[in-house]
Parts: sequence; structure tokens; C-alpha cells
Amino acid sequence: MSESMDIQELKNLKTELTRFMMAYKFALDEMNTKINILKEEFHYIHDYNPIEHVSSRVKSPDGILKKVMRKGHELSLSSIREQVKDIAGIRITCSFISDIYEISEMLKKQKDVKILNCKDYIQNPKPNGYQSLHLIVEIPIFMSDREEHIPVEIQIRTIAMDFWASLEHKIFYKYNKAVPGHLLTELKEAAITAGELDRKMERLHKEMTAIKELENEKTSKQLFLGIDEETFNLPTYLLESLTKKV
Repeated sequence: MSESMDIQELKNLKTELTRFMMAYKFALDEMNTKINILKEEFHYIHDYNPIEHVSSRVKSPDGILKKVMRKGHELSLSSIREQVKDIAGIRITCSFISDIYEISEMLKKQKDVKILNCKDYIQNPKPNGYQSLHLIVEIPIFMSDREEHIPVEIQIRTIAMDFWASLEHKIFYKYNKAVPGHLLTELKEAAITAGELDRKMERLHKEMTAIKELENEKTSKQLFLGIDEETFNLPTYLLESLTKKV
């Protein structure tokens, strides 16, 4: 009797573990669908798509255990669910800093997405120079016998920020986190340079957008007045006299 109970307990534990990991996969699928819908809308309807690239992952059981042990949390499913909020993660890469906040606002407006936490490492970079916008959101998933609310971490960053973070990760992995001081200094300087590049590209983007809006306005006026490019470029006083006659 005892042995059969042990077997049943093991089966129940396996079922709960499977459900636990599946729940995060389903939550990731839900959020990816929402982001893909935004990408498709921008692609087919708008002139500009702020989303350059999207990647996602579910943290491995080994990775979850390592984090739980490092943080000193209780080793149980309920404790992990409560304490570890980045089991499911999505990274969105954008061209410009303004895109980051635009996408963030779009996600926040989704009725079934609850914002649990927001950390802005762009306005307040980490001491090592790391920059990104981190959101912890909660999304409902519906299984055969229950509804669960699962957290998903979303990191939104520019291409320059992503390149820096990738390089920093590789260096720390190579040196097993014992990175020489001069490399840490150079990494910090590189982060500052990447930030300056982002701000410069943002200014260029705004300038180009303003020029395009002026050109569109000019084209609209030409069509409305029914005049050609050469006539439209006449001095204002001549153009006004011509359009009055029209």
C-alpha cells in the first residue's frame, strides 16, 4: 500500500512539474502572439515598424534551480512561482529609444496584461553601463481545469544596447565573472558610447520624420491646388496671386 502511494505521489509530482513548465510556455506563446500582431499591423498599415527583432525563451529547470539556490528561496513550486518572475522571457529589439517606450505603452494598454513591475535602466543605467527597459507582466492562461496568471519578463532595448549586453555577457562568461578591471572600464566606456550613438540616431530619426511630414504636407497642398512642382515653388506672393485666380 505504501509503495503504491509513493508511485502515485511521484505521478502527481510529475504532472504538477509538467503543468508548471507548460504554463510558462503557454504564457510566452500568448505574449509572442500579441507582439506579432503589433508587428504585422505596423508592417501592413503604418509607414514604420518600431520592432526590429523578437526572441524568447523559457528558463531551463537547471537555470531555475540555480537561481533559487543563489537567492536562498525555498525549494518548492509555490516558492518558485512566487519568487522567480523571469522563468518566461521575451526580448524586443528596436531601432530607436522612443520606440522602446512606444512599444511599452502599447503592451500596457492590453486589457488582459497586468504590469507587475517596471525597471527603467535607460533613464537609470546599471553601474556597469547596462541599459534596457524591463517589464514584468502577468497574463492569464486557460488550461483544461484551471485559469492561471503567469508572469513574463519583457526586455525592450535598442540594437546598440543589445549589442553591448551580448558582448558584456560573452566577456563575463569567458572570464567566469572574474573580469579584469581594465576590461570593466572599457565596457563602461563602450556603454556610454552606445548611449551617445542611440541619442544621435534618435535626433536624426526625428529630423527625417519632420522633413517627411513637410514633404507630405507640400504634396497634399499641390494636389488640393492642382498645380505642378515648378509653380508650387514660386515666391509666396506670386503663388498667392495665382491661387486666388484659380
